[in-house]
Amino acid sequence: MLKTIALVLLAALGLLLAYAATRPDTFRVERSRVITAPPERVFGLIHDLRQFNTWNPYERKDPALRGEYSATTAGPGARYAWHSDKVGTGSMEIVDAEAPRRVGMKLDFVAPFEAHNRAEFTLQPEGDNATRVTWALHGPVPYLAKIAHLFFNMDRMVGQDFEDGLEHLQAVVQKPVGS
Repeated sequence: MLKTIALVLLAALGLLLAYAATRPDTFRVERSRVITAPPERVFGLIHDLRQFNTWNPYERKDPALRGEYSATTAGPGARYAWHSDKVGTGSMEIVDAEAPRRVGMKLDFVAPFEAHNRAEFTLQPEGDNATRVTWALHGPVPYLAKIAHLFFNMDRMVGQDFEDGLEHLQAVVQKPVGS
C-alpha cells in the first residue's frame, strides 16, 4: 500500500514537472491608467528616478529601504540600487527614453531571487489634457520559475503593485503645485 502511494505521488510529481516544462518561456505583466495631465508632466515623474521613487509602490512598501542613486538620476544611464528586507535587493537603469512617450528600464534583482527583466512605461495622449500611462514588465521565465508560477500568479501579484503605483502616480501628478 505504501509503495502504491509513493508511486502515485512520484507520478503526480513527474506530471507536474512535465507540465511546468510546457509553460511559456517569457512573461509579461501590464497595467494602464488614465491620468488627467499632459504626457510631458507625467513623463518627468518617470524619467527622473528621484521623482519616480516619490510614487514607486516598492519604495512605499518598506520605509527602511536603503537606496542609492548614480551621479545621473534622469534619462538613459540613470541608475538606482536598493536593499530591503521586504522588497529584496536589486537595481534599475533607464536604458532608453523618448520624451514624452516612453521610458525603458532594465531591472536586475539579486534577492530574494535572481531575475533580469525589462520595464516599459508608455504614455499615450487621451483627449486634451489626459494621458494613458501603461506600465509593463517582461522577461524570461527559467524552468524553476515556471514551477513557481504554477503556484503563484505573477500577473495578480505584480499587477496589484502596478495598479497601486499608477494610483499614486496619479495622486502625485494631480497634486496642486506647491502642496
